[in-house]
Amino acid sequence: MSTLLGKRILLGISAGIAAYKSAHLARLLKKAGAEVRVVMTEGAQAFITPLTLQALTGEAVRTSLLDPEAEAGMGHIELARWAELILVAPGTADLMARLAHGQADDLLTTLCLASQAERVMAPAMNQAMWRHPATQRNARQLELDGWRLLGPDAGDQACGDVGPGRMLEPESLIVELSLFPAATTTSRADASGLKVVITAGPTREPIDPVRYLSNHSSGKMGYALAEAAARLGAEVTLISGPVNLPTPVGVTRIDVTSALDMFEAANHQAENSDVFIGCAAVADYRVAKAAEHKIKKTSDRDDLTLTLVKNPDIIAEIAARARSTGYPLVVGFAAETRDVETYANDKLTRKGLDMIVANDVSQDGLGFGSDHNAALLLWRDTSGHPTQRRELPTQTKSEMAVAILDTILERLAERQDTTPP
Repeated sequence: MSTLLGKRILLGISAGIAAYKSAHLARLLKKAGAEVRVVMTEGAQAFITPLTLQALTGEAVRTSLLDPEAEAGMGHIELARWAELILVAPGTADLMARLAHGQADDLLTTLCLASQAERVMAPAMNQAMWRHPATQRNARQLELDGWRLLGPDAGDQACGDVGPGRMLEPESLIVELSLFPAATTTSRADASGLKVVITAGPTREPIDPVRYLSNHSSGKMGYALAEAAARLGAEVTLISGPVNLPTPVGVTRIDVTSALDMFEAANHQAENSDVFIGCAAVADYRVAKAAEHKIKKTSDRDDLTLTLVKNPDIIAEIAARARSTGYPLVVGFAAETRDVETYANDKLTRKGLDMIVANDVSQDGLGFGSDHNAALLLWRDTSGHPTQRRELPTQTKSEMAVAILDTILERLAERQDTTPP
């Protein structure tokens, strides 16, 4: 984590149960070589004491805007100027609302408005609060105001609910923060204004009203791509199968269930897009005729025969149309368990794709359901050279999304350079 070495980070902690994670986060930031100072809201002190953070950072913790001793030297302005990065973790729904409306009614919000530092927030709240239209509206406004929102994650919550709203784990936040310096490269600036359509997650093919055929796709890779593309300025539409993931901020999400649903949505959205990324694990087959009522188990037979028919090949059809119109650039995914490069190269050629991302899902800890992945990128350049390749080593799916988008932007730039005037 050398990118954090020597970086001056102001860690803001607001009043949520996830504040207990902030102590570990402060420790990891220090371990990565950052200089860390902590500001806590009044409510945050009910969850974790300033003394704990002081012991971990070696710096006095600030809690009050109206501290006569500190304000004698305009302490809040000094802190605002000192910080290179303001990291608010956790960021509650209340704090998000106040910042989205430009309020400065305590030390933390005042610093956020008074500083020109990079600003990052890790939201944390009950799943219903996160999904509420007001919170989503505030999240979009914060993004427009220059905030980077990391998370939230989905899963079990302290209140007993299950869903999006958990603060990202400190280790994940450290990884995300380490990506930020690279996010200012010239190539990524070119994503501004691009229309990107991404499919993600599994499809479900009904057998009867209570059963379906599906696969192990979690949707994490597709969602990471959507989040990264939106951060880089693209207009992103995410066509999602059934997953338990929050919609990335700034992304338009279309929920679908079956392969036919996804086929219809993808064809419509791809028409005016610049890039189409088929990251979803679409079922190759569906039941020819789903039963109207639940199929009952009978005692006179031990087997059940289902007649399956092929689903439309979504990405192949979009690629075929792209060859005649010149757009979008079409990127596919290949989840394989053996002979990864051979099968991916065949799929690249057979379906007429511009690029393919292949990974070995048989490896432990990678692929479906995991937060990490490794991949091989294959493409043919515009000069007709044989397949080009780029290997991406094991990394988080957020990191991989950035690397994949970099390569996509390179391919777009190459295409534009060779397009006749």
